[in-house]
Amino acid sequence: MKLNYGVIGTGMMGCEHIRNLKKIPDVSIVAIADPNEESRKWARKACEDKFKIRLYEDYKELLVQKDIDVIVIASPNFTHIEVMRELFKTDKHVLLEKPMCTNLPDGLEVLRKSKEHKGLVWIGLEYRFMSPIQSLINHIEKIGDIRMLSIREHRFPFLKKVGNWNRFNENTGGTLVEKCCHFFDLMNLIVPSKPVKVYASGGQDVNHLDEKYDGKTPDIIDNSFVIIDYQDGQRAMLDLCMFAEAGKYEQEIVLTGDQGKLETYIPGNELLLTNRKNSSLETILVKDDPRVKEVGFHHGASYIEHLELIDCIKNKKKPLVDCQKGLDSIILGLAAQESIQTGSPVFLENFLN
Repeated sequence: MKLNYGVIGTGMMGCEHIRNLKKIPDVSIVAIADPNEESRKWARKACEDKFKIRLYEDYKELLVQKDIDVIVIASPNFTHIEVMRELFKTDKHVLLEKPMCTNLPDGLEVLRKSKEHKGLVWIGLEYRFMSPIQSLINHIEKIGDIRMLSIREHRFPFLKKVGNWNRFNENTGGTLVEKCCHFFDLMNLIVPSKPVKVYASGGQDVNHLDEKYDGKTPDIIDNSFVIIDYQDGQRAMLDLCMFAEAGKYEQEIVLTGDQGKLETYIPGNELLLTNRKNSSLETILVKDDPRVKEVGFHHGASYIEHLELIDCIKNKKKPLVDCQKGLDSIILGLAAQESIQTGSPVFLENFLN
């Protein structure tokens, strides 16, 4: 069964998807859509003459093409809701890039409509498919009952995007939605309980302060601590700094149970397992997934994401990363940003009502 793809939005992430898809058998990219001419040129170059693609400025023209089975939506965050409204008029399968939406009402709308959609709807939270994360998940039973999860990302500032749309909260949903939905998704995946309270501190202290776009200074935060309390007593923390280039590891994940601890790093090939009873430390080699044919920006995770998506489509399975998971990931980011603004903890029951 061959699947024909259309890609909407061919900036950095859209072209990343193209490079992954062209390494997968029985896949053809037949069309791309982007209003920016330079982005369309990037897409054509990414295809490297492997695919004969039709180019569209208007994504609506792409969506009505009958020979397209699967749509990848990698347009700017603030456009997701409008593109999805049009997508839901079709029966096509879709991979919608993270974050699912930039605000709660739009996220709830996508969730509601996805339940009635004939095609599969998958949210692009590919971090869960990284080999170190998968290895950590596979060893959870060795540390007893989970009590704490800490995720640290120390990295470079936001990259330049077409039109500099990612410099403003109104376009991105805010840093803790745009970037950190990945980490909140991992928390929701790993911690076996329901989040109930979020409290955060953060600000824009270093990055983009001397930039101006149409007379406006960017307002996206560049550092934050976020703490999440769970219903069964577990806690999770995000330590984010976006002016911390050149570290050995961009991300560090530490999961602590009542019997031991797991630590891993991205990029990295080790999982550290400690045992409280005998004070032991074991180093476990994290093996790369042999299926990966394109490493890309996300250490092979985007390639595995596409393989899993294709498997779900061909075998008529439910998506591994559905709209509920996409919504849950942005809820924590939105609540954390409200906590920063108000200086108070946010109780999710009240926040969602």
